[in-house]
Amino acid sequence: MYRARPVAALPLAFAGLALVAACGTNPYAPSGAVQQLTLGAQQQQPASAVPAGSAAGQAQLITSTVEGLGEVLADGEGHTLYRYAKDAAEPSKATCAGPCAMTWPPLVSDVPALAAGVDARLIGQVTRPDGSKQVTVAGRPVYRYAKDTGPGVALGRNVSADWTAVTPAGQQAGSGPATLGTTGVAGLGPVLTDSAGRTLYLYTKDTKGSGKSTCDGACARKWPPLPADGRITVAGGIDPGLAGRIRRPDGTSQVTVGGWPVYTYSQDAAPGEAGGHGTGGTWFAVEPNGCKANPASRPEVRQAVATTPGVY
Repeated sequence: MYRARPVAALPLAFAGLALVAACGTNPYAPSGAVQQLTLGAQQQQPASAVPAGSAAGQAQLITSTVEGLGEVLADGEGHTLYRYAKDAAEPSKATCAGPCAMTWPPLVSDVPALAAGVDARLIGQVTRPDGSKQVTVAGRPVYRYAKDTGPGVALGRNVSADWTAVTPAGQQAGSGPATLGTTGVAGLGPVLTDSAGRTLYLYTKDTKGSGKSTCDGACARKWPPLPADGRITVAGGIDPGLAGRIRRPDGTSQVTVGGWPVYTYSQDAAPGEAGGHGTGGTWFAVEPNGCKANPASRPEVRQAVATTPGVY
């Protein structure tokens, strides 16, 4: 029987209210390359108790603690569960099949999955191309990684930025320090990015400096918050004083820039894309000075190079 270890709470500080340049200016140009983050050694950790009373063909979801990630979702045997960036949440869609599914076996269940320590409202199913039913969490299909050797192991987190472990709230588990870099987007100019080069956005229905995010539930599945589970690293040319963090309603922490909570966009498929800019007149890419990018600009898609981060 596996039991989860409690995850220590992280201190949160409301920071990042100072601006180094007035909004409407964007003086920073990208240079260099993103440094690779070195993750700590993964050690086997106990997972929570397997729920009793499950039926034949019924998958089980439990929680497990992984060093460097904290609390994550696992199957009934304690194997870490992952989500795939190329899948969809609204509506749910599984795109990993064939050879992909051999490396990343889908968690399938003939009947709705049984969950322990997880909000049952987050759990669902989607029909795969072969007709089997795959478990979804917060709308996204979940998978195991074939090379994970047992409970508390999450080797899949180092394979690709497209694959991330899943938290009990259905979000991406933190894979190390949050990173703020910059990248040039054709038609838009320099914008802030995360460690994978994905464009970061602010939501004008949030209130700058309020310490709160108003995007949760379905909104947060479409616009994943940038997690702040540890230290925050920033690229050269970005004022470290702009970076901060807040506590979200689900208990996780989120990076803020210039007092704005920042998010990625689930439909951006590669670095250099900023397809969420201008969506609904409320979502805008973030400039390196913490301001929203020009609402009238129309970004084009291209690959871009992020700057080398320092430590905040």
